[in-house]
Amino acid sequence: MQVEYTVQIWQEGQQFVAHAMLLDVMSSGPSPEQARKALEEAVHLFLVTAREAGTCEEILLEAGYVRKENKWISPPFVSVEMQSTALTA
Repeated sequence: MQVEYTVQIWQEGQQFVAHAMLLDVMSSGPSPEQARKALEEAVHLFLVTAREAGTCEEILLEAGYVRKENKWISPPFVSVEMQSTALTA
């Protein structure tokens, strides 16, 4: 079974954080590549654990995934944006 996912990577201090947004799984590393690799392992372990618990399909369906044959397709993003808000005293 294949599960696709979109990854965001950003820097926090000396570390890079990788986030599989729809699955809400995160990991980090000292470089973007190492954060991505750590996230790949974390996503794999998350999905294996969910499958063993019998909840993998439920998790993916709740996140908006659609199953096509032996592949779970993530919902398409309409937009990924950077926004801000003002805080007043």
